[in-house]
Amino acid sequence: MSEIEFGLDTFGGVTPDAQGEPVPHPQVIRDLIDDAVVADETGLDFFGVGEHHRPDFAVSSPEMVLAAIASRTERIRLGSAVTVLSSDDPVRVYERFATLDAVSNGRAEIVAGRGSFIESFPLFGYDLHDYEVLFEEKLALLSALLTEEPVTWQGTTRASLTDQRVYPTTEKGITAWVGVGGSPESVVRTARYGFGLFLAIIGGPATRFAPYIALFERAQDQLEIAHRPIAVHSPGLVAETDERAREIVHDGWLAMRTQMGKERGWAPPRPGDFENEIEEGALYVGGPETVARKIVRTLQTLKVDRFDFKFDQPVPHADQLHSIELYGQKVVPMVKDMLS
Repeated sequence: MSEIEFGLDTFGGVTPDAQGEPVPHPQVIRDLIDDAVVADETGLDFFGVGEHHRPDFAVSSPEMVLAAIASRTERIRLGSAVTVLSSDDPVRVYERFATLDAVSNGRAEIVAGRGSFIESFPLFGYDLHDYEVLFEEKLALLSALLTEEPVTWQGTTRASLTDQRVYPTTEKGITAWVGVGGSPESVVRTARYGFGLFLAIIGGPATRFAPYIALFERAQDQLEIAHRPIAVHSPGLVAETDERAREIVHDGWLAMRTQMGKERGWAPPRPGDFENEIEEGALYVGGPETVARKIVRTLQTLKVDRFDFKFDQPVPHADQLHSIELYGQKVVPMVKDMLS
């Protein structure tokens, strides 16, 4: 990449309506497609859609949603955020994204990962005791399939392949990344299989991820392979002013953080945690200039090729859509000016 790209990510989280009630899944998906159209119109570079299998998220099949987005957009690149590779079949992942690549005239990208939740494992009949081997073997197979050459592969998690071709082929290949939450082993694995590194920075200061980027580059040097691109992704929301942005986000952030804590055994959020995540951590919430300056600090700290803004906070869709407009029309131009 010759210059830094700017994208958006969404997990397809269910939004509240005007009365605070959950919006039905079908409407959330339609709203998400409208979000991508606005992102394309504002000149953003990438739109990523996550995969989940639980009631508080609407998207379980990102490729279907991305295909619908492809039919209504012209230039923005389209990918997953992430495809839960451990509980999927790499052959089908390749086939679906190769089809999306054709539909979108070469705009498809794969961001493979283990996912933030584990619901897909029992849903598709996988044992969590096989967590490591599932991802290792399937990533190796996906890497081979992306060459679009005959593949011979043998493992323990699916049927073996012998000199196997998969279709459709693509015109220029598919850009592929691995979403990593901060494990050194995952960073080295990503380098070994030749994927781009997509770091999910969802808590704490961005500076703590600098060693992972250095490790990724060092691993590629030691493996004597070409350097692959690096991206980061962090949550946030842009409003007209700092005060308005915090007012919009606070209650939903608190409810989501409390629920996730109960599920994962975290301590409940303390007074001041929300403000600290905005001022010192990974939450990009504020007016356009505040968010732009924080993104600039991150880009000056981390050597990356793309910054993705995870915009789907648990707030009404109108606030999300306005955030996208401000991000594309004001924040990104400010960031480019400040960096230049």
